[in-house]
Amino acid sequence: MADTLRLTISVRSQGHTTPLKDGTVTLDGIEFEFIDVEPQIAAYRRMVRDLEFDVCELASTTYYIARSHGAPYTALPIFFERKFHHTGLVVRPDAGITHPKDLEGKKVGVRAYSVTTGVWTRGVLQNEYGLDCSKVTWVVDDEEHVAQMGLPGNVIHAHDGHSLADLMAAGELQAGFTANAGIGRAGPPTEGWAASAKPVDSYPELLPDGKVAEVEWYARTGILPMHSTLVIRDEILAARPDVAPKIYNAFLQAKEIYLERLRLGEGTSKQDEDRRKLMKIVGPDPLPYGLASNRPSIEALKLYAEQQQLMARDVPVDELFIDEAGF
Repeated sequence: MADTLRLTISVRSQGHTTPLKDGTVTLDGIEFEFIDVEPQIAAYRRMVRDLEFDVCELASTTYYIARSHGAPYTALPIFFERKFHHTGLVVRPDAGITHPKDLEGKKVGVRAYSVTTGVWTRGVLQNEYGLDCSKVTWVVDDEEHVAQMGLPGNVIHAHDGHSLADLMAAGELQAGFTANAGIGRAGPPTEGWAASAKPVDSYPELLPDGKVAEVEWYARTGILPMHSTLVIRDEILAARPDVAPKIYNAFLQAKEIYLERLRLGEGTSKQDEDRRKLMKIVGPDPLPYGLASNRPSIEALKLYAEQQQLMARDVPVDELFIDEAGF
């Protein structure tokens, strides 16, 4: 009998990963050493920059970019978070923005240019609403995961010492993302801003009918945006051809346990409730795995990343993801 292969792995604890992390689901001949990192974004950077784990949950756009720069790991078509992105971009009421194209010539805050939420939303606004993203100044206040990635000329960094929320409240930004940027309900600018920088009570959504548009968009395109995927170091895949199918099937088994709990009404966390709501739109599986069922989403994110000048080279889908149909 072959020796047990021990692999370090970093993934978030969620309903569909818990059966793996608590030992309910095991892998024949493979033993995971789970390394919890809080927040998981720190694990993304440790994987991209230092290749610290054998297996790792990685932001989807970060993975695409890293792979275009020759990263030595490949993803399985396993995705940990799904969410639509017609909402989550808010505007100042006094900015004169009533349509996505009104963002042209404006400054918009986003934590990092390559953050997956931003890439999905910009892609939707460009391809569904005609926004020219190159005519928007994107203001960031964090570093990108992939250090080799160059930023387009219309991406600038926020003033030292002031957050995106500060800039939004002060009127220096006309719009901003609510996710990971601290922009939501407006508050007073921090000390040091001019007294004339008046806060507003709240920021309206750029697309007030975004939730309705998301349902129509999914029905028309089949695109269900993913936020993170699972990568495995290439040297392990080459040495042990059994690793990819065993890991894929174990994660699939763990997910099925979770979905059954959702169907039975078990689990009352916000994430559980959000997934039940998503099931009403996309059907009984709000977390689909597999290359064929996810190809529209995979190709859409690839197109958006290319349009937004994030990719160092073209990477075909069959280089990005292992096709489980070949197991």
